[in-house]
Amino acid sequence: MKRIWSAFWSWYERHYTLNISIAAGLFLLQLLHLSWLGTDVIAQRVFDRSFWSPSDALEWAFFAVDYTEIPVLLSVSLVYVNELRKGFAWQPLLFLVFLNTQWLHIFWITDEFVVNKLEGQATTSSLPGGVAWAAILIDYLEIPVIYDTMRRVVVQLRQERSLAAFAVLREDTR
Repeated sequence: MKRIWSAFWSWYERHYTLNISIAAGLFLLQLLHLSWLGTDVIAQRVFDRSFWSPSDALEWAFFAVDYTEIPVLLSVSLVYVNELRKGFAWQPLLFLVFLNTQWLHIFWITDEFVVNKLEGQATTSSLPGGVAWAAILIDYLEIPVIYDTMRRVVVQLRQERSLAAFAVLREDTR
């Protein structure tokens, strides 16, 4: 079993840029979802009105985007598990917690919104106020992780570009 894990992590690190770039792209979709959540769902609870009420088709797209979070949670969790595998640090542990509380949000709030929509009801949560707010706030816990993932992509791409430039320079000096 140790050999299998070792082979997996070796593969993961060889394809790190691709893995984290895909996760970052999917995370960018989450920013659209969070914008809708804030300007429609939260605004309705706080101000009793929506600042942006998307069409039914767009609302369904936002529901679908929330489910794209599933591969993101898996792939970005691997980033932090890999980091913890190399040595303990609080930030990757905290980000793993932030990320994996998203499972509650996806299968709790999003599913309720989808069921309400399918039944022709208003797409508001029937959860008690405090519980609904907790579930909504869980979704925003991913913002620091989104930022960190984007930062990691930029750092990784810069590092690869620097290594490629160095390799070209080495070839030119031969």
